[in-house]
Amino acid sequence: MPDGEGVEQLRWSEISIHTSQEAIEAVANILHEAGASGVVIEDPEVLYRDWEGKFGEVYELSPGDFPEEGVIVKAYLPINSCLQETVEEIKDAVNNLFLYGIDRGTGQVTLTEVREEEWATAWKKYYKPVHISDRFTITPTWENYETPPDREGEMVIELDPGMAFGTGTHPTTVLAIRALEKTVKPGDRVIDVGTGSGVLSVAAAKLGASRILALDLDDVAVSASRINFKLNRIDAIAESRQNNLLDGVDMEADIVVANILAEVILRFVDDVGRVLTPSGYFIASGIIKNKEAEVKDSARNAGLEILETFNMEDWVAFIAKKV
Repeated sequence: MPDGEGVEQLRWSEISIHTSQEAIEAVANILHEAGASGVVIEDPEVLYRDWEGKFGEVYELSPGDFPEEGVIVKAYLPINSCLQETVEEIKDAVNNLFLYGIDRGTGQVTLTEVREEEWATAWKKYYKPVHISDRFTITPTWENYETPPDREGEMVIELDPGMAFGTGTHPTTVLAIRALEKTVKPGDRVIDVGTGSGVLSVAAAKLGASRILALDLDDVAVSASRINFKLNRIDAIAESRQNNLLDGVDMEADIVVANILAEVILRFVDDVGRVLTPSGYFIASGIIKNKEAEVKDSARNAGLEILETFNMEDWVAFIAKKV
């Protein structure tokens, strides 16, 4: 019997949510909580983004693969008896984003059936090596990337995003990595809150951090980050574990970094001052522009001084120092 003959393939439903730039992280989180092991983000701004004229080009992308307006966030769920109930819960969660001051966009949800082999490779066409700064390039593990002559000494981050929370090329991640470049010193201890794929932890390690604690509430993210720590050979110094923000964390850190929704940062910023060493740094990213003032005020009230602010598109990140 030929391979696969007589074996029923798993059927998957591709769930697509048409949303806004502002709601990308929130919608991705909704899908992960619904059981998706990864998301694809179809954001047309990557086709035209100008990162200082030399960073951020994503190769071999076609405008036809992206919506004309807004953003499409996709995930894949197995077709089973619970699917319809799960989809209704996703719709309700998306519709309720306005309760958190988040613009959902159209919020349109569509379903398409795909076969297992299509599901396993559909998202790979969106993920190519990307230069995100003078020093860093992010590349998927299946690409045979070689450092070009004009980027001698660059640091390459390899990611397997199959179970991850993104590919590391979203503006909020780029801003966070650039902030890490300005703050990490050899020997620093770093806590990465909401680690997702672990990309910020990997960047910190490559910049010289000696110990990293990566935290995420989702066990899928914890598993994904551990895989990426091994891929980048930092698993000896980087620990990833399931945890609710900084609850119960007693490790002292020279740097706390969080690429997470503004609403979530507001919930744990007081704990940042507790775990930071004197004169330690807090890097906050994932902040939509209209939430900037609120998050900064909260940081100041927690005893942190805002040192530097970074902007890209509608996103904001900042470096703060414990005073």
